[in-house]
Amino acid sequence: MKMHDQIEEAEVSILHTYNRFPVVFERGEGAYLYDTEGKKYLDFAAGIAVNALGYHYPGYDEALKAQIDKLMHTSNLYYNLPIIDAGNKLIMASRMSKVFFTNSGTEAVEGAIKAAKKYAYVKTGHADHEIIAMRNSFHGRSIGALSVTGTEHYREPFEPLMGGVRFADFNDLESVQEQVTEKTCAIIVETVQGEGGIHPATKDFLEGLRRLCDEKDIILIFDEIQCGMGRTGYYFAWQEFGVQPDIMTCAKALGCGVPVGAFVLNRKAASASLEPGDHGTTYGGNPFVCAAVSKVFEIFERDMIIPHVQELAPYLEERLDALAEKHSCVVERRGAGFMQGLELQGKPVSDVVKKALENGLLVISAGSNVLRLVPPLIISLAQVDEMIDILDVCLR
Repeated sequence: MKMHDQIEEAEVSILHTYNRFPVVFERGEGAYLYDTEGKKYLDFAAGIAVNALGYHYPGYDEALKAQIDKLMHTSNLYYNLPIIDAGNKLIMASRMSKVFFTNSGTEAVEGAIKAAKKYAYVKTGHADHEIIAMRNSFHGRSIGALSVTGTEHYREPFEPLMGGVRFADFNDLESVQEQVTEKTCAIIVETVQGEGGIHPATKDFLEGLRRLCDEKDIILIFDEIQCGMGRTGYYFAWQEFGVQPDIMTCAKALGCGVPVGAFVLNRKAASASLEPGDHGTTYGGNPFVCAAVSKVFEIFERDMIIPHVQELAPYLEERLDALAEKHSCVVERRGAGFMQGLELQGKPVSDVVKKALENGLLVISAGSNVLRLVPPLIISLAQVDEMIDILDVCLR
């Protein structure tokens, strides 16, 4: 069956909530994907920042196959060995206190919201509390996560959403302070705004949020779903500045392909928030996904994945800066580590993404006018050059 026919067959049964690109992928190897007709693509999208180790990284597949032969699922009514190991490794990497494994990043955000609200409930004895979120943010597509997503077109069709949410400007501490009331129980912020256009938080902003939350006993939540797990050259982006949140959400590259997320709490939040009966999940943290999480951390440490990002990121930025200078349609290059964006003007991002696909390169958009590059963390200098050469053609 030809690829066109495969796409038509998919449209028969799959709900059309994505305007998918006209390609059907069959397999991957390293930093490359191959469609069902054998065409090769350099992947600078990584499944939207999920496939940090690319495809078929040595040892990863074998760990999952070995776990399938042992145990796939038991529910959270019982302990299992992989969740113990994965939990220990995530706590060690984050230097936080407790972890709750979920099935996705959206569920991690839901859990973080509940933990913050419960913390305030325990402290005050009542449930009438508010959350401050950032404009231009994105935290997920469930009702709770949408409620703290500061982008109108995501929210509008599903209103009324969860009440008690106020919005402030990203990287503007004064704007946040203006929204604080006696009801404020949490502030949630992406350490690097992803869908909103690749905007890293500043050191001063994060430090200011930490001071504010300490002064008011407000729970500070950092969303590290996209920017975490090595993407910015640190396990988590906040670690560059030494500003630890009370609760952190992560997902995407946490499992490098299996559907897994987590919210992680510091000692204060963990000791006075969620108790047995407050929160749960049937699949979250099952042996299969936790075997993947555990193996990912093992590979990151053994093969020095994060030092590789730190070493290669300046070269990636240098090549992107040169490309931006060459093409007048590129207004700005911004980002951190292997999470980069090119803001375009006068040339639709969708056209560049489609042209790149035609030329064997996968890139994606962020917002309405930003070209997003979130490659596997294992890319080489030569693959950076290959990407630049293709983008150069696409931007002409």
